[in-house]
Amino acid sequence: MNDWTDARPARTPGMSAKDEILARVRTALAAPRRDAVTGAEDVPRDYQRSDDRQELGTAPEKVRDVLVQRLQDYTAVVHRTTASELPAAIAAALGDADSAVVPAGLPPEWMPPPGVAVTVDDGTASPRELDGIDAVLTGCHTAIALTGTIVLRGDDLGGRRAISLVPDRHVVVVEAEQVVLGVPRGIERMAEDPRAAWTMISGPSATSDIELDRVEGVHGPRRLEVVLLEPEPTPEPEPSPAPAPEPGPDAPARPPADSGPTTPTSQESSR
Repeated sequence: MNDWTDARPARTPGMSAKDEILARVRTALAAPRRDAVTGAEDVPRDYQRSDDRQELGTAPEKVRDVLVQRLQDYTAVVHRTTASELPAAIAAALGDADSAVVPAGLPPEWMPPPGVAVTVDDGTASPRELDGIDAVLTGCHTAIALTGTIVLRGDDLGGRRAISLVPDRHVVVVEAEQVVLGVPRGIERMAEDPRAAWTMISGPSATSDIELDRVEGVHGPRRLEVVLLEPEPTPEPEPSPAPAPEPGPDAPARPPADSGPTTPTSQESSR
């Protein structure tokens, strides 16, 4: 409990400017007091939750479509692919990069193609050394569709924060099961390891000065390439053969099937 009062305070030598300003704001707005809230169970819970109907009821493919739209709004480049086409998608995302740094736990099938000099990060490379590398290739922990946010955990898949901030191009592989719709579900996934170092990325690095001149690459990579790994498409069933049409009333009679030698007629017998 606190000793706030909603009455307009009289200025006294012992009152701080902060207390006076807050008291004046509460008086002007006639805001309801929150002194009655004494425990976690008393806190209103009418905000969006991770078990919201929209989160649970939206089809996964529609959630991925929302993520792609938000990422493209942020000028990120999205490569939608499947496991069979993943190496080609990673090569396309790396583009003309001659060198790349990867975290220690990157799966072997995600590695850059031959011709790209790969540095497996062991935590010793300085920012100056990382600045000389063209690209970084990482996995991710969670992707939030509604905000277009890629969440990296500081582990062997997401890497330490420096490698995802210093190189000019960041290629991140997002698996379909890592995509959630809203922030509450994303925070719930992050709460599985609350002590981890988290990096939340919403598009490539960009900033603007007072004249709205946009500058990219100041606080992180200038280019963000997202490789969205989706399930293999379900093969379409082969069409069944169409049934033979029924003969109409004017159709000629079909000759009977051959059932063996026939008996000669009476004329043929008399001959």
